[in-house]
Amino acid sequence: MNTPRYPSLYEVNARVRVRQIGRRATLDDIPDTWLAGLAACGFSWVYLMGAWTTGDAGLRVSRSHEEWLSGYRSLIPDIEEDDICGSPFAVTAYRLHPDLGEPETLERFRERLHRHDLLLMLDLVPNHTAPDHPWVRDHPDYYVHGTEEDLARRPQDYAGVDPGIVLAHGRDTFSGGWPDTLQLDYSNPDLREAMIAEVQGIARKCDGLRCDMAMLVLPEVFRQTWGRDMEPFWPKAIGAVRENLPEFVFMAEVYRDLEWTLQQQGFDYTYDKRLYDRLRSGDARSVREHLRADPAYLDKSVHFLENHDEPRAAAVFSPDRHRAAAVLAFLSPGLRFFHQGQFAGRTRQTPVHICREPEDPGDPAIEEFYRRLSASLRLPAFRDGDWRLLDCNPAWEGNPSHGGYIAFAREREGERCLVTVNYAPDRGQCYVPLPWADIAGKGIRLRDLMGEAAYDRDGESLLSPGLYLDIPGWGFHLFEIIPKGG
Repeated sequence: MNTPRYPSLYEVNARVRVRQIGRRATLDDIPDTWLAGLAACGFSWVYLMGAWTTGDAGLRVSRSHEEWLSGYRSLIPDIEEDDICGSPFAVTAYRLHPDLGEPETLERFRERLHRHDLLLMLDLVPNHTAPDHPWVRDHPDYYVHGTEEDLARRPQDYAGVDPGIVLAHGRDTFSGGWPDTLQLDYSNPDLREAMIAEVQGIARKCDGLRCDMAMLVLPEVFRQTWGRDMEPFWPKAIGAVRENLPEFVFMAEVYRDLEWTLQQQGFDYTYDKRLYDRLRSGDARSVREHLRADPAYLDKSVHFLENHDEPRAAAVFSPDRHRAAAVLAFLSPGLRFFHQGQFAGRTRQTPVHICREPEDPGDPAIEEFYRRLSASLRLPAFRDGDWRLLDCNPAWEGNPSHGGYIAFAREREGERCLVTVNYAPDRGQCYVPLPWADIAGKGIRLRDLMGEAAYDRDGESLLSPGLYLDIPGWGFHLFEIIPKGG
């Protein structure tokens, strides 16, 4: 399967997608036409979120937690108990959830994806398990233990699972315990070996893994959270899989500026939450500085504007800013991560604990924007092409508005594209010198692939002082650069 240098990934909530078809539907009932549509949009990956078996313990928490229930009802006033499925990250077994079909159903689904040149990504939840995972009964030493005093003082962080046995809930260093989970103890070498075996087993069922909160099992983070030392886990786990599956892909959900650390430990891709935060802040300078990072780092970065954890992009960004942020995030180098419903401009996020989507009409204008953007992403320059950040110079002395601009070039085997964005609320002007010396003395046509505009310019002037831009706040162009002759 020919995967591009810069692939696109589509996240689909497995339980929601199947429920859309019918209450008794399985992965087998997802139409081939839908898969073909994803392939036609240029996707290389389908991330099937929430495929694994969960248990009654997590389900009880999801159906009784008052704060969560209030959130469900605010989205879906007539929500029913059957609409609440429990968190897919409170895993009891890495087998296909019975609501999605028999275990062989997942194998058939993967085969269907492959027929459409799509790869399958699934979840790994390394930090914790559900409270009713078999290990709790058979290997309680795999978990972080507490005391009766811990349970009395911090009931939100600990659970009594048997007389005299208190286990910690899974958590981040700076969060309270997640009540539908129990924390695995990576200071125990037997647990590390058992998890490596789990990873090897899952890897035989898919083409890649999205590793949930992957930084929590880094030695330095685990020590900070639990005060315990552990041997590095990821290099050994990733290496064990790659012995038999050298092309297998690992993607890390990671925060706290630990992306480079996980890339160095073997991850193919790491979440780029920092870019998301900077785009959300609307600060062009910080976005531009972010894009000056080592190209090897950017190539392994996962760019997104929403996912199952982050709010809907259309709810966070105004329509104009949404489009400008998407151009910067998804035309830059790295893996492009799109979320179910994002293309439609939906504003209401579906909590992972429920399997029914709220009513949401979306935004036809955003949908048309993403149609054009996905067409551009299929061009060789954006799938496999080289990238370089360009200077944006003042249009005249005393005009600071060039500071809102970000511009970069993409090139592949003679195909050249120029992306320019005024990532600021006000109209601005600048000059962008193009990087291709061979356009000197030639007529050049700049055709906007995201709009209807086309401009003819002299190549010499495009080199110096550069392409003159005067566009409104949050405006952008995606120009195809076409020589007209010498």
